[in-house]
Amino acid sequence: MKIADADILIIPGYRNSGPDHWQSRWQARMSTARRVTQEQWSKPERGPWVESVSIAIREAERPVVLVAHSLGLVAAVQAIDADRSLGEKIAGGFLVAPPEVDNPAIRPRHLMTFGPYPRSPLPFPAFVVASRNDPFGSYEKAEEITASWGAQFIDGGESGHINEKSGHGPWPEGMMAFAALMGRL
Repeated sequence: MKIADADILIIPGYRNSGPDHWQSRWQARMSTARRVTQEQWSKPERGPWVESVSIAIREAERPVVLVAHSLGLVAAVQAIDADRSLGEKIAGGFLVAPPEVDNPAIRPRHLMTFGPYPRSPLPFPAFVVASRNDPFGSYEKAEEITASWGAQFIDGGESGHINEKSGHGPWPEGMMAFAALMGRL
């Protein structure tokens, strides 16, 4: 599948993705990409975040490819679990840095209000990229969740939270993995 044939939904996490974040850079380079916006980026609430993702998927005019990071990934998966018919519009998902939403030791605590993760298989092909030293989620938990979804797991190495703070501005390795996903769709 070519990018021009899909609606690429950029779904940022907590506090949005700034101009140096790989999601923002990719959005600027992809003609069919648009960002799912949240009313409260710094005070996320599960219901409104999930609904924003659901609306964006429903409004898409072409097959949807999700490009979700962190808490945006959780909102996307929760939206699909709440309304399985959304899966019919989704061609694929590129899901990065899944946070732990059921671990009270992980901060910020608002992550727990988005849990637990649904464990049903995703109704579309997906790649999940996880870091071995993400401060917001363990590598092992990411592997476990990915397996339950029937998605392909990608070892992101020691990459922190895979955001601009961890040096992932343009993130060319991520773009290559995304291109591989698009090639499969």
